[in-house]
This record gives sequence, structure tokens and C-alpha cells, in this order.
Amino acid sequence: MTEKKNEEHFNRFLAWFDMIIKDHGFLRLCYNNFHKVDKNLYRSNMPTPSRIKNYSKLGIKTIINLRGVRKDGGWLLENEACKKYNIKLIDFRARSRAAPEKEMIFEADKLFKNISYPALIHCKSGADRAGIMCALYFLLQKKQETKKAKQQLSWKYLHIKWAKPGVLDSFVHEYSTQYKIDKIKFLDWVKKKYDPIKLEKNFRSIWWVNRLVDDVLKRE
Repeated sequence: MTEKKNEEHFNRFLAWFDMIIKDHGFLRLCYNNFHKVDKNLYRSNMPTPSRIKNYSKLGIKTIINLRGVRKDGGWLLENEACKKYNIKLIDFRARSRAAPEKEMIFEADKLFKNISYPALIHCKSGADRAGIMCALYFLLQKKQETKKAKQQLSWKYLHIKWAKPGVLDSFVHEYSTQYKIDKIKFLDWVKKKYDPIKLEKNFRSIWWVNRLVDDVLKRE
């Protein structure tokens, strides 16, 4: 029994070490990047178990993890905490440095229609993937909220549009521009006019800003 407990304590230590050191969680201890999007949705960076406990007190019923199932320390601790505090954890992979895939957009539409609210969306830093998913929330769930969708990709959330994640700004801007012309519905635009390959090809980031985001800030 003692050996089993010692093993459990050691595994927990490894999980915390993995989250705080290897995953740069020490940077998130000082700033949670936590914001209320509307009455049904919140966003943040990767949460600790204690933050998940606090979120349960806010009445949050669902946490959407945009990093996917990773089986690292952070995910294991998050999964454990969600079970403990009766919060549904959904692993949904999104990308920060590429134009959103059409399939991902359709899956996000299904997701927003079927989850229990209030919900929290998070990625690693709470800046880029959380931003595009919150933008999609306004475009899909709230219908044509282009102004509010744009606001989700902002320096306020530590999103830097001059780096590679700026392709996400281009995505929202492209739809917003088309909507002003013909009032096309978002999903109709995605199906008929949106070309993610062309969007990525036309987008240009600034190399030294990419170095800052990738090498210094360690964004994903």
C-alpha cells in the first residue's frame, strides 16, 4: 500500500512538473488570460486544477480544450479535475497558424449546438486558438456577429496579428468583407466561397514577430 501511494505521489509530481516546467505553466500562474465572452461563454489559457475548481463555482458546465488529447501532465490534471468537479471536458483540436479547415468549422457548429452552457474555451495561452473558436461562436451560434467575432482576435487576449496566427484575422476579415457586399450567411460562405488554401497563400507574416511568438513566448 505504501509503495502504491509513493508511486501515486511521484506520478502526480511528474504531472505537475510537466505542466509547470515543460509546458511553461509557470508563465500562466501570474496571468490566466481569463475573460467573459458573453453570458454563456468564457475563455482562458490552460487552467490548473485549482482554477477549474473556481470555474465550477461560476457554474461552468463544459470545458473545451483546443489542444486535443495530449496525455501530458497538464491534460491529465485537467481531466482529473473536471471529473472531480463534475465538468464535461471536450477535446477539440484547433490550429493557430493555418486557416481554419472547412471540416473543423462544421464540427465547431455541431459542438456549439450540443454542449451544455456556460462553457469555457481554452488553448495553451488563450490567445489564438481560443480567439478563433470564440470568433466562430459568434459567427455560428450568434449568427453574423462579425464585429464581435473580430474582437476575439485582439491584443487584449495577447493575440499578435503580425505573426503566423494573423491568418485567423484574415479569415474573419474575408468573411466580414463578403458579408458587407451580399449579406451571405456564414456557413453558406464557407461552403461556396471560402478557400483556405488561397487564404494561407495570400497571407504574409513578419519573420521577427514569428521568432518572438514561437521562440520567446513559446506559443503553439
